[in-house]
Amino acid sequence: MLDQNDTICAVATATGGALTVIRISGTNAMKAAGMVFTAKSGKPLAACAPYSSCFGQITDENGQVLDEAIATIFRTPHSYTGEDCVEFSCHGSVYIAQQIISLLIMHGCRQAEPGEFTQRSFLAGKMDLSQAEAVADLISSTSAASHRLAMNQMKGGFSRKLGELRTKLTELTSLMELELDFSEEDVQFADRSRIDELAATIEQTLTTLSASFRTGQALRNGVPVAIIGRTNTGKSTLLNLLLNDERALVSDIQGTTRDSIEDTAVINGTLFRFIDTAGIRKSDDAIEQMGIERSFQKAAQADIILLLTDCSQPEEERDTELENKLMPICQGKTLIRVHNKCDLLKSVPQGSDNDIYISAKQDTNLLQLKQILVKSAPTLQPDGNDVILTNMRHFQAVNRALDCITRVRQGLTDGTPTDLLSQDTRECIHHLSDILGEVTTDQVLQNIFSHFCIGK
Repeated sequence: MLDQNDTICAVATATGGALTVIRISGTNAMKAAGMVFTAKSGKPLAACAPYSSCFGQITDENGQVLDEAIATIFRTPHSYTGEDCVEFSCHGSVYIAQQIISLLIMHGCRQAEPGEFTQRSFLAGKMDLSQAEAVADLISSTSAASHRLAMNQMKGGFSRKLGELRTKLTELTSLMELELDFSEEDVQFADRSRIDELAATIEQTLTTLSASFRTGQALRNGVPVAIIGRTNTGKSTLLNLLLNDERALVSDIQGTTRDSIEDTAVINGTLFRFIDTAGIRKSDDAIEQMGIERSFQKAAQADIILLLTDCSQPEEERDTELENKLMPICQGKTLIRVHNKCDLLKSVPQGSDNDIYISAKQDTNLLQLKQILVKSAPTLQPDGNDVILTNMRHFQAVNRALDCITRVRQGLTDGTPTDLLSQDTRECIHHLSDILGEVTTDQVLQNIFSHFCIGK
């Protein structure tokens, strides 16, 4: 673990903006900041009121003015880190920021490691580990859905759900321990149905949480949408249109796309990850065959499949055979039949939510297709109270807890000794506590916070 007695500093804003914020936290934050900052009022920085800002100058070791800045003061324990903190808001020059950091280090500060401010907040009890991890998710959120997920977790939505589970587990453990205390007197559970009810409720909640991980990954990394079809149906043209970028090479030559091409786009607040795949046809080319095989693999991994056809071709020459091959893969997914090149038809059929006619070349009905995609994507309720797993560490811990409670339920049916069931219940609590950081090792903490940006 990093030395928590050090006073740390770092730039807390991205480069290139008009302003730069430099954050200082630790026991000597006021002293170090006061060595480089002089308030215009002449009042020492340490004497300024908590949660106030003052205007002044930052000077170097030779007394030369480096910049004019605003210093904001936060006092322990009411700060982000729970320590004394000072934040300098200065002009957005990389040179100025580097010079200020060098001055602070000269006066006893240490350059903060990635995520160290948030790590100190966690260690000070300002937030649990799942909330701390949500800070990084919030910073990296790229859509309304991923933003709501991160905000809900940061505000403690996931923590409250785990708290409810642990309350039920504690009650379950207490009833088991009570039977162990009177085991020599052959005392049985006073209410066996209550034990079964508690275990079943816990198992169901953990099962629901585990199942939500797929949705969470889609909302966080983009809902995977595979564009599948035969050669020259316009898959690459459609991809470029959806991305509003010339991402894929477009050609009339069959077999141009031999590998999958992926990119993301936000549509009405939802992040989609579009996957253009190799055109499916019979081919003796080994490389093209590998691309076609990968097309089916990508379809299996997607949540939404756009089956693209060329509606200008006779119906018997379209994709009935391909659709039959896709049907086993499409179980549990949304299949949208997209009939392209409708500009070549004399009259365009009406279509529906799962059957739409477009012209990727002329941008016909693209808006309607986007609306269908948004409607088909997993969504959060407007109140944002969904508890959905997005973090692999949480997913693994929930699954380990689920294994434990499943053994408890099976043991209750099989008549397994109570002391063994009690141990499984305690292990279940342990895995849930690991998510909140109550039993997490220093190595795990370092791994988690090392993925944060410096200054956060």
